[in-house]
Amino acid sequence: MENWISLQAELGSFEHRKTVYTFALKMSFLAVILSGFIIVVTLPPLNFMGVLPITLGHAMTFAIILSWLIGGMVSGVLSLVAGFAIHDLTVSRAKFEKLSRTDTLSGLLNRRAFTDALERVDGDACLAIFDVDRFKAINDRFGHGCGDAVITAVSGIFSAAFDGASVVARLGGEEFGVVVQGGTPEERVARIEGVRAQIAARPILADGHDVTITISGGIADLHEGRDKEAVYASADKALYLAKALGRNRVVHEREGLNHAWHGLVENGLGVQGVAPEEAGLLQASGI
Repeated sequence: MENWISLQAELGSFEHRKTVYTFALKMSFLAVILSGFIIVVTLPPLNFMGVLPITLGHAMTFAIILSWLIGGMVSGVLSLVAGFAIHDLTVSRAKFEKLSRTDTLSGLLNRRAFTDALERVDGDACLAIFDVDRFKAINDRFGHGCGDAVITAVSGIFSAAFDGASVVARLGGEEFGVVVQGGTPEERVARIEGVRAQIAARPILADGHDVTITISGGIADLHEGRDKEAVYASADKALYLAKALGRNRVVHEREGLNHAWHGLVENGLGVQGVAPEEAGLLQASGI
């Protein structure tokens, strides 16, 4: 019985009402079949003992009719009630799961969902981590409403720029993550650079203000056998380097700039346009 019910429940998702009606119909037939089996087993012995007030044929006919009218209808109604309760729970669970994996402001995936998606990446891809440059200054100058509008606008640009094979998420604050799949490594980097150039090319209308913004990005390669946490750390370091080298740029981990930067820091030379506090940040982060 338990296995049979489980089999019916697996025939479709209870998110769809059609499945509820199918489930109720099948449970009604099951009730009738079980009733018929009980009738066939119990009535002949009762007839043999002479306790039936009518003939065995009439008794079986009436019993089968009643099993359809009462057993089938009652089980069908109860199955409908149970089915719609399961339907409501399934829909609520699906909505909760979606909310738990979605950033409410941007509508993109949140950090948790992005981390799960990153772990499931199979094959070659690029991980890019973006950060809106000088976002705090936008909040201080125009207000947090404008800052939220900037986040929403940038999220829309990311969603439009990357196809369904890519994974786009807001990691928190003004930071975004993208897993770009498909094409050659050079083509993936070109797509990422194109988004950076697109955002820098024109102001964003945010909360009634034309706000000119730029973004910086760090890129690391994903390939089979490479640890995902190491890839994320490498992309994060590349992002810090992009910030330190003047912002509004994308830095790839393989460019080797980190080695050159180590030499400059160790020799106390610095880089033109890099603030001392940023140099300390880079050195502390291991770049």
